[in-house]
Amino acid sequence: MKERFSDIRLKAKGKSLFIPFYLFTFLFFIACAKMGSPDGGWYDDDPPKVVGSTPDDQSVNVTSKKITIYFDEFIKLDDASSKVVISPPQMEMAEIKASGKKVVVELQDSLKENTTYSIDFSDAISDNNEGNPMGSYAFTFSTGEHIDTFQVSGYVLDASNLEPVKGIMVGLYDDHADSAFKTKPMLRVSRTDSRGHFVVKGVAPGTYRAYALQDMDNDFRFSQRSEMLAFDHATFSPTSKPDTRIDTIWRDSLHIDALRPVPYTHFLPDDITLLAFTHVQTDRYLLKTERKDAERFSMYFTYGHQDLPVIRGLNFEADSAFVIETNERQDTIHYWLRDTMLVNQDTLRMEVSYMMTDTLGNLVSQTDTLDVLAKTPYEKRMKDKAKEIEKWQKEQEKKKKRDQPYDSIYPVQPLKPDIRIPSAMVPDAKIIVEMPNPLVRHDTAAIHLYSQIDSLWYEAAYVFKPVPGTIRQFEITADWRPATEYSLEIDSAAFENIYGQVSDKYKQGIKVKSLDELGTLTLNLSGVTDTVPLRVQLLNSSGAVTKEVVAAKNVAHFEHILPNKYYVSAYLDVNNNGRWDTGNYDADLQPEDVFFYNREIECKEKWDIKQAWNLTGTPRFKQKPLAITKQKPDAEKKLKNRNADRAKKLGIEYNSDKIVKVDKLK
Repeated sequence: MKERFSDIRLKAKGKSLFIPFYLFTFLFFIACAKMGSPDGGWYDDDPPKVVGSTPDDQSVNVTSKKITIYFDEFIKLDDASSKVVISPPQMEMAEIKASGKKVVVELQDSLKENTTYSIDFSDAISDNNEGNPMGSYAFTFSTGEHIDTFQVSGYVLDASNLEPVKGIMVGLYDDHADSAFKTKPMLRVSRTDSRGHFVVKGVAPGTYRAYALQDMDNDFRFSQRSEMLAFDHATFSPTSKPDTRIDTIWRDSLHIDALRPVPYTHFLPDDITLLAFTHVQTDRYLLKTERKDAERFSMYFTYGHQDLPVIRGLNFEADSAFVIETNERQDTIHYWLRDTMLVNQDTLRMEVSYMMTDTLGNLVSQTDTLDVLAKTPYEKRMKDKAKEIEKWQKEQEKKKKRDQPYDSIYPVQPLKPDIRIPSAMVPDAKIIVEMPNPLVRHDTAAIHLYSQIDSLWYEAAYVFKPVPGTIRQFEITADWRPATEYSLEIDSAAFENIYGQVSDKYKQGIKVKSLDELGTLTLNLSGVTDTVPLRVQLLNSSGAVTKEVVAAKNVAHFEHILPNKYYVSAYLDVNNNGRWDTGNYDADLQPEDVFFYNREIECKEKWDIKQAWNLTGTPRFKQKPLAITKQKPDAEKKLKNRNADRAKKLGIEYNSDKIVKVDKLK
């Protein structure tokens, strides 16, 4: 036993002597490997490739509803429910799954005879490890003897502002009757990307109409008035022609290696433009009732009505209890509580009678019993008020100890109007005065406007009037003279609200810009008829309207423009009501046309800019400048090309086939 143990010890000792050598050898090879390749080796920059499918792509006489597509590496599928589009449209959603190196699509609907099916994966497929996108990929097969290969493409824009509409469905009909859009599912479909662009594939020869639909119930037809839609009576026949495009070959992420002409099949039409809109909601029902502020409660309807709701109080007296404020459409109604006793009451129980749409689409009287609860209970409001008074008392005590002037009675809170004077006053500007709650009176004799002339102050004429359609907003307009100083002065108690609060004294100096600090812009318009009022709008860098004029004799003139960069839009006010109006499919009424000048306009001091603008000279989908487009294009999925970037950092010339060391590294 001893000898054996000794032998074992010697053997173990002998083995232990070799361990450092093995470790040294291993580390040596690792070091060599690192010298030979940067940071552990090159990345796999290649996208997945299709190596086969069942059935084959472009197969005919297919009877199987299961399609399996095989790839050369493990793949992943991103957001298949929204990115993968199948034509003809499937009434029952297909099952689409990625597993390992394959994608399996199982159609649930019965296959149609003699029909081309296209499964457009867009950019949903990428490799599992590096995320390299496959690019736009579509699989096609036919249940008949041939494959339909035509494609049509274009754009869907929001009719009100020419914003690209992302994710809306676009479909074709070969039935040109207006009723087809409401009674039949679409023949071929696609979906728009972030640019509003769509491509409908697998189209057969024929004559078609295109429609867009925000299909909320997945029946592939216009069945709900709340669905966004677009229609056009124009028909088209798909065609194709041989064409050439220029492809850019990149050496790395910064350098172009070559520009190469590439032949391709150009499918037409490729510029279909659909202007999408939503019907005015004429079905009327009560959306909600809320009481965010103790002083008022609000009722929100889907559509207005000339007759306001009739309210009968169940735990209060409703007669003369409210000051009613409505918006222009009378679908939003605010009830201001006159009596502070009601303001302090947490729950208002009432019976409300109003007109609503029944299941047959008729307006009928509806009566509901409602409990309207204050968002902040009276007890909490009183606690908050007590804390506020306590804080004030402590401040007065500190003043008293310091022998500073102090108040012994908590002051009555004044009415605080929001007086909005433009920071850069121009001769055609307005001052807006907004009250926090309704007034019982206002005294225009207590409002004074003075202008300075030769260092002396004189009374200046002004107009104080309500903003149309409101009860709490007022505007002050005057003949503002350029390069002149004014003083707006409002006496105390000029305004009194329904709770007896009165306003404090107010004084604010105003300096009007000189004409030398301003510019003008004149647009000579063409491309549209001058028989319909054209309202032209000057937009700031955020796309907000700063000025609006009605074109006269095909000329739109803007005066007193502050130096800045601007954009211009316009709309045809067909019914001359001063606002943009939507369309109506049943009445065959398109929304009012909107246009954008497709470039920025820079206005400078003392510059009188004149610009020609053909409103229809640029296709509608190219008109709105990207700088003020809210729906920005999504970043395209691209191959990462990290190998080229790494090679550049290491001083190595890179191409996709081999790595070649430059002379200095040899």
